[in-house]
Amino acid sequence: MRNLSKSRLIAFRQCPKRLWLEVHHPELRDDSDSTKASFRVGNEVGDIAHQIYDPEGVGVLLNAQRDGYDFTLKRSLALLSSSNPIFEAGFVANGAIAFSDVLLPVQVEGHKMWRMVEVKSSGSVKEYYREDAAIQAYIFRNAGVPLASISISHVNTGWTYEGDGDYRGLLKENDITEEAFERNEEVKEWINNAHQTTGQTTEPAINTGRHCGSPFECGFLKYCKSEETQAQYPVQWLPSIATKALKGYIDAHPALEMKDTPDELLSPLQLRVKAHTLSGQPYFNHQGAASALASHTFPAYFLDFESTQIAVPKWKGMRPFQQIVFQFSLHILDEKRNQTHKEFIDLSGDNPSRNFAVALIEACDISGPIYVYSASFEGGRIQELANILTDLAPALFAIKNRLVDLQPITKDNYYHPDQHGSWSIKDVLPVVAPDLSYHELEGVKDGTMAMEAYKEAIHPNTTPERKAEIEKSLLAYCKLDTLAMVRLWEFLSDSSSK
Repeated sequence: MRNLSKSRLIAFRQCPKRLWLEVHHPELRDDSDSTKASFRVGNEVGDIAHQIYDPEGVGVLLNAQRDGYDFTLKRSLALLSSSNPIFEAGFVANGAIAFSDVLLPVQVEGHKMWRMVEVKSSGSVKEYYREDAAIQAYIFRNAGVPLASISISHVNTGWTYEGDGDYRGLLKENDITEEAFERNEEVKEWINNAHQTTGQTTEPAINTGRHCGSPFECGFLKYCKSEETQAQYPVQWLPSIATKALKGYIDAHPALEMKDTPDELLSPLQLRVKAHTLSGQPYFNHQGAASALASHTFPAYFLDFESTQIAVPKWKGMRPFQQIVFQFSLHILDEKRNQTHKEFIDLSGDNPSRNFAVALIEACDISGPIYVYSASFEGGRIQELANILTDLAPALFAIKNRLVDLQPITKDNYYHPDQHGSWSIKDVLPVVAPDLSYHELEGVKDGTMAMEAYKEAIHPNTTPERKAEIEKSLLAYCKLDTLAMVRLWEFLSDSSSK
């Protein structure tokens, strides 16, 4: 009987079919860019955890991938006689194997025991973390590890980095010993059922559904969907599926067609999407769109930011996962609709906030509407800049007050069936300006890729040649975002648009 890892047991808890595929057909797994990025964040936080829990550097870091599982398991057992921290220690029990992030020696009533800490890169304790910890506790205790306690340590988003490499306070612990120890029978049942699943000769017959994205996105989703009969117009194209009644109806009717969804369960916007998707005819309130834009004068500015979130702060005064803006693109239209373009990018590796703000203030001048697509993002970032750069706050707030959000204007007045229920600029652009395309960009093609490209560009090991290549790609991507808004504005503001 093969030992199932903790990650596979968590996969089983999400979906037995996922576990079966991971064991029998791992080649079918296709993780998204965002999933891969989350893995990298986890590794980054894990590295800092070693520093936090072993400030004197006397601990032992094991590596099963490098040294092999047999060696690591034997070494883990031998290290239990030591009195130093152990990282990535592994143990096997009852058909399951797990590796701990941190094991710390403690004295309990004169006896040496171990305190386990599981390090997570999110800002809170998620429900599946509790299952994760219960599995860890079960395996380690049944393997003979004298475990005194177990905690979940997650990123403290309220903490501020004071610099000098001091990350004490970055992680916040939550003791869940009692809960984890009490779930022994549950974990035992999970392991038994998981082994029964992997022992099947055929994959479990489980349809795709909301579980495919909860608690995390499944890398087998594309494969599973390819095995199912697909709806011509999936109900998932309906925007903002939030009501309990609609969610329940969808869950009860796999592969539901939009046409079969009862109208009484739908909002006015969902009814519009349904009607125009099924008819194949766009909805366009020409007069309403033109009227919503008519009161705004020239020059007209079209602004887009690119930002990144870094779990482990790099610069003094920065919080974990704080949005850091490093780039903007600005298209400007005069009264004759002549275009000019301005842009800014900072890939120096220093905190880009002040240089970004100064360049933004200069580029936006002092008057004229500033169109954005989803003002909560650009507006939120400007607010944050004003909070930390108080000397620039008046000018930044003046820019914020000029923002005009194109997204709700578009959503209220336009819908094309090819949008598939989405008003993302990347879904709207192909139907209003088919000659422009994000797919034809080289390198960066979306926001997630932009965030990862920035992190690569500022990494000290990145070559100047690669950095220049990344800069070119980022500039082209951000420039297309604002050009897309210009074309959308032209489309909406012209009441004769078809």
